[in-house]
Amino acid sequence: MANASGLFNPTVPSMRRSFSPSVGIYRSGSWFSDGVSQKLVCSAAAEQLAPSEPKVPRFVSKGCKLVGCGSAVPSIQISNDDLSKIVDTSDEWISVRTGIRNRRILTGKDSLTDLAAEAARKALQMAEVDPDDVDLVLLCTSTPEDLFGSAPQIQKALGCKNNPLAYDITAACSGFILGLVSAACYIRGGGFNNVLVIGADALSRYVDWTDRGSCILFGDAAGAVLVQSCDGEEDGLFAFDMHSDGEGQRHLNASMKENETGHELGTNGSLLGLLPKGSSYSCIQMNGKEVFRFAVRAVPQSIELALGKAGLPASSIDWLLLHQANQRIIDAVATRLQVPPERVISNLANYGNTSAASIPLALDEAVRSGKVQAGHTIAAAGFGAGLTWGSAILRWG
Repeated sequence: MANASGLFNPTVPSMRRSFSPSVGIYRSGSWFSDGVSQKLVCSAAAEQLAPSEPKVPRFVSKGCKLVGCGSAVPSIQISNDDLSKIVDTSDEWISVRTGIRNRRILTGKDSLTDLAAEAARKALQMAEVDPDDVDLVLLCTSTPEDLFGSAPQIQKALGCKNNPLAYDITAACSGFILGLVSAACYIRGGGFNNVLVIGADALSRYVDWTDRGSCILFGDAAGAVLVQSCDGEEDGLFAFDMHSDGEGQRHLNASMKENETGHELGTNGSLLGLLPKGSSYSCIQMNGKEVFRFAVRAVPQSIELALGKAGLPASSIDWLLLHQANQRIIDAVATRLQVPPERVISNLANYGNTSAASIPLALDEAVRSGKVQAGHTIAAAGFGAGLTWGSAILRWG
């Protein structure tokens, strides 16, 4: 079991400990804890001093806020009625058990990278930020189109001329929350100003379309937010809580498997007999009942912990925004936290489970419809394969 939790506090306490000269940094961050309150502050930069002078970190009261969002979905829509022609199911059977009625899927000629870039452009446009001013691109995905990661291709597609760092974060349906926290760390600890966090997945490529227990659940999409540095008093990411439990991997996975065909040249006792065969990933394997039990237990606990670190009661939440996996999970968590249905964001019926894209996709629709407005407090949580789960208490705008 591994876990990480944090409280972001822009107030800088007095530091009564000595620091090694190696602590001074530029454009890279270090976290410090006062050991009593466990509040985290970060060293943003240190002046370059003469060798004889001690290097003392210069602490900056710096916050971060969400200032833009965007989303994109494939044009092909698959309804429950469409699926009923493939497997033994019906619209009623699916909607009652999951809340899903439609989902979007990428066709063979479509690109997830293009979808992610489109969502990112919309986020930049809303934030009124030029691509050249982006300092970092974080792509949260479990389905990259390149084994080595797809984030640099998004940076290329956006036309970021300053070559900002771009890399993938793989944490399945929890990925977007991890991306938000990572963005905050880069801003608070590394002096970054504009970080793009993108959630994008194409799980339809890993679905067994003959298995009615899983093929009904998943869809493809991309969503993005622009996280921007700000003064400490404007800080919009209050606290977070993150965990993982590898014991639960058996309940939800898409493991690598060795292809059945061997090397074309044969073995003949040569070195080729020792070389690994080609491999690929299996279709998604899921124990729905166990995943449901895990989610309804772990997610509300995580949100309650994050609220406690932020010093906020559950009644302060304007919106509950969960990973869109199953409407029964969303309803159960809302009931546990005593959040009324009218304050729960859900677009699951239209898109199904889009993994790391589900939270930013739902957020973008809620913002553009006028439902979520600047200053609103959102409790967001992701959960899924790994098993991983995490939550963040944030303010929009």
